[in-house]
Amino acid sequence: MRGVILDCDSLGPDDLDFSALYDLPVSWTVYGNCPASEVVERIGDAEIVMTNKTVVDAATLSQAPNLKLITLPATGTNVVDLVAASEQGVVVCNAVNYGTASVVQHVWALILALTTNLQSYSRGVMDGSWGESEMFCLLQYPVRELEGKTLGIVGAGDLGRGVAKIAQAFGMQVIFAALPERNHLDDLPRLALHELLPRVDILSLHCPLTPQTKGLISSAELALMKTSALLINTARGPLIDEPALKQALVKGEIAGAGLDVLSAEPPVGGNLLIDNAVPNLIITPHSAWIAAESRQRLMGQMVENISAFLEGKALRRVN
Repeated sequence: MRGVILDCDSLGPDDLDFSALYDLPVSWTVYGNCPASEVVERIGDAEIVMTNKTVVDAATLSQAPNLKLITLPATGTNVVDLVAASEQGVVVCNAVNYGTASVVQHVWALILALTTNLQSYSRGVMDGSWGESEMFCLLQYPVRELEGKTLGIVGAGDLGRGVAKIAQAFGMQVIFAALPERNHLDDLPRLALHELLPRVDILSLHCPLTPQTKGLISSAELALMKTSALLINTARGPLIDEPALKQALVKGEIAGAGLDVLSAEPPVGGNLLIDNAVPNLIITPHSAWIAAESRQRLMGQMVENISAFLEGKALRRVN
């Protein structure tokens, strides 16, 4: 069976063990990256395709008659046309819960950096301000304790619950958002988003990007938040209306934001949020998931997906 990996470099392969993948009865062709113009040629006679961020759309699928399985080393499935895949009899599988520990600690790195004004105080040391101080410490940047504050979470999967667990250790109250047209079968404390936003000191997003959640946080939602509140997004960039967020930060309508995702990645040609004039904003380059342990678990799930498929089963199927 012939398999193709379209964008192996996006997995950071240098520190991963691929032996279990290569031990499968699959003849692999591995590409570091794949321009859109070359996808059709590269998967033309493949039966198995692994793609992380390289798009496989309906037109591409129609020119891959031998394709039987697409396995995604990611939870998001937006790079594949799932309807077209189903119509063509192509099984699509993804990965789940592989990066929980990595993402949760990244969320808290952002929260802690913002609440302690870590970057500002570090700069105060490096630029000589501390050395010139008449006192033993610097005090000019506000620091807030987390104990007693309220964390709002949108999305109650493993990531949202993992973030909530750490919040409770800090002595925070946790409330989850109840989104419209969602059936919640758990007993978690929930409020409708418009009721939740005025109450939270920190809002952290952990929901998937869907037509219903695109632009979930825009001007109206930001206006409901406290001026002292923080917004954290390690999910998907388009959940937030970026121009609205920039305006809210510049005008002081919220106190800060920590983002690991943007509307377009990488931000070729820039992004309006990548601007030193925007205060109290930390942006990291979609790196919350990249702990070595997380990526190795991801590869393990890819092996499991393919092994199950070869045995006539479907593991983590999404279509």
